Amino acid sequence: MAEIHPFYQTHREAMEAAMRGRLDIAEPMLRERAHLSDVHGIRQEVMDEFGIVLTQMPYVGGAASRMSDFFMRLTGFMAISRVLRRHGVPVPVIGEIERETYKAQLLTEPEAERLALGRQFMSSENQVLLREQAARSTTESHQKEFPEDFVYDFVEPGPGDEFEFGINYRACGFCKLAARHGETEILPNICGLDFDAYATRGIRLERTQTLAGGASHCNFRFSRLPPDRKIGS
Repeated sequence: MAEIHPFYQTHREAMEAAMRGRLDIAEPMLRERAHLSDVHGIRQEVMDEFGIVLTQMPYVGGAASRMSDFFMRLTGFMAISRVLRRHGVPVPVIGEIERETYKAQLLTEPEAERLALGRQFMSSENQVLLREQAARSTTESHQKEFPEDFVYDFVEPGPGDEFEFGINYRACGFCKLAARHGETEILPNICGLDFDAYATRGIRLERTQTLAGGASHCNFRFSRLPPDRKIGS
């Protein structure tokens, strides 16, 4: 039987608690939009599937890699997608449920904490870290050690650009994981979670293409939202 990587095992309790919280929020939508009556049974199926997903999560460097947090926060939605697909729920409906659930869960965090995280992400200090990790992600040695990791470039704004900085993802860990398990059709749902994840922290994300949509890279562009545009403020 496959085992959970020790890094994820240390975070398992928190990840499972987050999953249960998502399911609490999703319950009304599972009944009303997915037309599922045995929600208790669905919850148990999702948690069982999440146990399987935990064994499949690629290790990309643990605390030393910013992408580890993305896997820990978002791969649980793959468990939800798998279970709902088995029950015949259309992929677009799954995406709506997942995005609204994620947004509602994010908004349970105190606004001051969310906005502080946003300021930290946009800070010059974090941009230095992003440049360093982006450069490392493209090296042959890193890709050999962590073949399931993301590969990305830091993007400086040019003349006339209105964003503060950008990231071009040339390889996506979620795309690799989904392809390995024959689940590429759920990738747009995962991609859709990004917008609310940043907006709830006071950050505008602009993106016009994705690897999941067949583009050569995902073009993330970041800027600060004005105070009256912050979700949940």
